[in-house]
Amino acid sequence: MKLKPLAEQVIVITGASSGIGLVTARAAAKAGAAVFLIARSGEVLGEVAREINNGGGRADFAIADVGDAAAVEAAAAKAVARFGRIDSWVNDAGSAIYGEVLDTPVDEQERLFRTNYFGVVHGCRAAVPRLRMAGGGALVTVGSLASDMPAPPMGIYSATKHAAKAFVEVMRIELQAAGEPISVTLVKPSGIDTPIGQHAANHGSDGEAQIPPPIYDPALVANAILDACVHPRREVTIGGGGRLQVLFSQHFPALYEWLAPRAGKLAYSPSRKQPRPGNLFDAGPAGEERSGEHPGRLRHSVYTSAVLHPKTTAAVGMGVIAAAVGLLFARRRRDV
Repeated sequence: MKLKPLAEQVIVITGASSGIGLVTARAAAKAGAAVFLIARSGEVLGEVAREINNGGGRADFAIADVGDAAAVEAAAAKAVARFGRIDSWVNDAGSAIYGEVLDTPVDEQERLFRTNYFGVVHGCRAAVPRLRMAGGGALVTVGSLASDMPAPPMGIYSATKHAAKAFVEVMRIELQAAGEPISVTLVKPSGIDTPIGQHAANHGSDGEAQIPPPIYDPALVANAILDACVHPRREVTIGGGGRLQVLFSQHFPALYEWLAPRAGKLAYSPSRKQPRPGNLFDAGPAGEERSGEHPGRLRHSVYTSAVLHPKTTAAVGMGVIAAAVGLLFARRRRDV
C-alpha cells in the first residue's frame, strides 16, 4: 500500500480545537497538507483555520460533535466539497472522567462512550467510503495506553479506550480481507501534556485532575500520527515509560493491582482546584495545545523513535557500539 506524501494530502482531524488534535493540525499544515478541522468549538476552529490560511497553508473547518453521526457525516461531506477528496482521516476527539467506576454517574459514562467510542465509530463510517473514493488512504485513531491495562482512577476512560481499540482492530481485519487500500493505525499515547485533566469530569477529588506520568510532549504524538498518514502501520505506542507500565501490569498483575490505587492518589493536585465546567457534555474551554503545568515534559522518546525509524535507530546503535569498541582497543594499546 502506497500513501501520498503529506504535501499532497487532504487530512481531516477531529478534536482539532485543543491538545493533540490542534498540534497535529498545525504540524500537518506546516508540512504542506490541506487540513480540515472538526470539533465543537467553532470560534477556536475559525481562528486556527485563519491562522493557517494567512500563513500560506490551506484549512477549513466544520463544527460537529463526534458523538452525533449525522454531524460527522455532514462534516466529511463538507471536507470533500471544499478540497475534492480525503486522503487521511484522524480520529482524535476525546474527553475523560476521573473517579471510581461505581461512583461515576451512568449518564456521564454514556456520554464518554458517545465521544470516545462512538466518535471513533462515526469517524470511521464517514471516512472509509471517502478514502475508498480517493483510491485509498490512511485512517488513524488516537487511542491510549489505557486500552492495554486497567487504569484507576480513569477506569471509565480506560473502558472507552478498550472498546475503541477492539473496534479499530476488527475493522482493520475486515478491510484487509476485503482488499481495501486503506491503512488502519492505532496510536497509543502515554501521559501527554495536554489540557485533558483540566477539561475532565472529576469525581475523585476537589483537586485538579492530573496527567499520569511519565509526561510527554504532544508533538511526539502529532509526529507519529503524520508518520502513519504516509507509512502504513498497525499501531504505535508513544513513550517508552508508558510501554513499561503496560508490560508491568501484564506480567505482574497482582503487584500492579496493589500499586495502582496507591499511585492513583497522585492523579490529583493538592494545590489547584478542578476547573469547571469541563468539556464532557459541552464544548467547554479550547484553544490550548498544552496544559501549561509541565515544563519538564519529555520531548523525545527513544522507544518511539525506534518503532518509527528502526533502520536509523539500528544504524545509530551500531555506530555507538563501534565507537565504544574503538575506544576500548585504543585504551588497551595505550596500556600496552
